[in-house]
Amino acid sequence: MTRIARYFIFLALLVPLMACETPVERGAFPDITFAHLPAIALDVAEIRIVKVYVPPLKRPHVDHEFPVPPLRAAERWVKDRLKAVGQDGVATVTIHDAGVTESRLGRMGGIKGTFTTEQSERYDAAVEAAIEVRGGRGLNVASATARAERSRTVPEDISLADREKVWFALTEDLMREFDRTFEAQIKRHLGAFLR
Repeated sequence: MTRIARYFIFLALLVPLMACETPVERGAFPDITFAHLPAIALDVAEIRIVKVYVPPLKRPHVDHEFPVPPLRAAERWVKDRLKAVGQDGVATVTIHDAGVTESRLGRMGGIKGTFTTEQSERYDAAVEAAIEVRGGRGLNVASATARAERSRTVPEDISLADREKVWFALTEDLMREFDRTFEAQIKRHLGAFLR
């Protein structure tokens, strides 16, 4: 076998290997739950969830890349915290927003910028939901709304694993604020339906 033939065989074997892509291993994160908190008992027979927010699945929206997307955490909040304990009526929880956007931050530049690790991206997260409760005959109606927002920045040299940790912590912090705010609004505006 000539040298040129061996070279082409080597290339034929090497090209498929170069095309192989090693999958990036994602960290294992627990689900964000609220079962450890006391249930908010509502005098209704059913609790419905309506998702108005639909993840755009393209930048600058990045919530779909999160280990626990805020939309999933908001749905879990409804399932864990709200309990139907009545015979009639419906409580409808509408999730209006559960998104996260990524913004690139400006660089310092110059010699100082060369030797400084800067914050390169900012993540702005928000969850907004409303609840409307209707009594058995539709005569009693009450509603409440809550919104929570949080932001985080990350350095330019952050690894994917560390970025996911920041995203998870951001979602946890966002949902803690949402839980506190929405519970307070429900107690304030839905008193007639609380049991």
